[in-house]
Amino acid sequence: MPGSAQARAARPHHRRGPSAGTLLAVGSVPVDGVEGVDFADLGVPAPLCRALTDQGISNPFPIQAASLPDSLAGRDVLGRGRTGSGKTVAFALPVIAALAASNRKPEPRRPRAMVLVPTRELAKQVAAVFSPLANAMGLRVTTVYGGVPQRPQETALRAGVDVVIACPGRLEDLIGQRHCELDRVEVTVLDEADHLADLGFLPTVRKLLDRTPQKSQRLLFSATLDYGVDQVVDRYLHNPVTHAVDPVEVPQDVTTHHVLTVNEGEKNAVVMDLASGHGPTLLFTRTKHGAKKLALRLSASGIAAVELHGNLSQAARERNLAAFSRGTARVLVATDIAARGIHVDGIALVVHVDPPAEAKAFLHRSGRTARAGASGVVVTLANESQGRDMRKMTRDAGISPILTRVGPGHALLHDLAGPTAPRSAHVPPPRAIPSVTERPATAGGARSKPSGKQKGRRSWQGNARGANR
Repeated sequence: MPGSAQARAARPHHRRGPSAGTLLAVGSVPVDGVEGVDFADLGVPAPLCRALTDQGISNPFPIQAASLPDSLAGRDVLGRGRTGSGKTVAFALPVIAALAASNRKPEPRRPRAMVLVPTRELAKQVAAVFSPLANAMGLRVTTVYGGVPQRPQETALRAGVDVVIACPGRLEDLIGQRHCELDRVEVTVLDEADHLADLGFLPTVRKLLDRTPQKSQRLLFSATLDYGVDQVVDRYLHNPVTHAVDPVEVPQDVTTHHVLTVNEGEKNAVVMDLASGHGPTLLFTRTKHGAKKLALRLSASGIAAVELHGNLSQAARERNLAAFSRGTARVLVATDIAARGIHVDGIALVVHVDPPAEAKAFLHRSGRTARAGASGVVVTLANESQGRDMRKMTRDAGISPILTRVGPGHALLHDLAGPTAPRSAHVPPPRAIPSVTERPATAGGARSKPSGKQKGRRSWQGNARGANR
């Protein structure tokens, strides 16, 4: 996140009382820092201001400037900011400030703050933001998520932590095994609440919230209020102050959208052309099998590619993401697991190899490029039969893409991918280590399985909440 970026001061949209099923945003503001305002002006304690300055963060972003006066005052807040707009700092600061002010010692197995996130990757990224702020106040932070051994998480909780950043499924398991209790939680945060709902975690989220003190502070950040998020707001947030400062749409001034019509038989060759450039490229597929198969095909063609999806162990996911971040792999092939919570600087090209199921998923996928004011290109591949669905999705997303029919070797593909990178004679395929993915649990504790109808669905939209995690 940029530190001292200068921009026009913006007045945020500010209201009370959300309306169900609606986007939380109207109007546009810059993603850069708000000019003439610093964190001290907003009431952030001096040690936290210094911790931010040490990281090169001096001017608050609009979502931070809008929400911090209320959240620091202990009010419940419902907020939304575009991906890359600084939401994590917006809720990390009031959590750390509140815990420092109450000055209570953490008890074994009883965290003082809980942050719920939908994916392991997001948990790690949120923890990276929290840690330097917590260190400035002498507080302890730990993460809890599946796909890794449970014992270190048990040990951390038993030693006593101030903040637990968790995926709901693993945290519920630990509570059921008496390794954690939430009756001392002073502040709760739901990050990417609509994605938690989209993954089917809301029943578990409600169980966890029911275990926290009724009068504790709650902060919820979400792009929309669909999938039952509005019910969580109504039940658990007390007279929340709503702050929505950014449009949910990917801004057209920094993102160029293309919809490329291709013949099904030529699609693989077109994808190969798009993945051949020097720059880091992110390819989205509908299914885990599709991601693995495409990554293997690219690697066999001499293009350094890695995969990211729910069938990989946490170690494999971290290794592959690190390879992409370092540039040793130029292409990341991912399912929607990478649509949120994954931040890699400099992704200039995002390709929807398989169009997503809905506009919201499209926007979150596309948000992996053009972050924090940078420019980017988003390409969606579609065949003739998908034209009507594509028109509806782009209309719902609020974008006006450039439409082009292409085939292998088309000049536009070279322009979008950039100069062709040298290919290796052979790139070893990425290792895939199977793992049980983080999935919502049923009431009886068993993991949910897709229905026969879901398993049989093979439309262009795919199974949005099943196979692509």
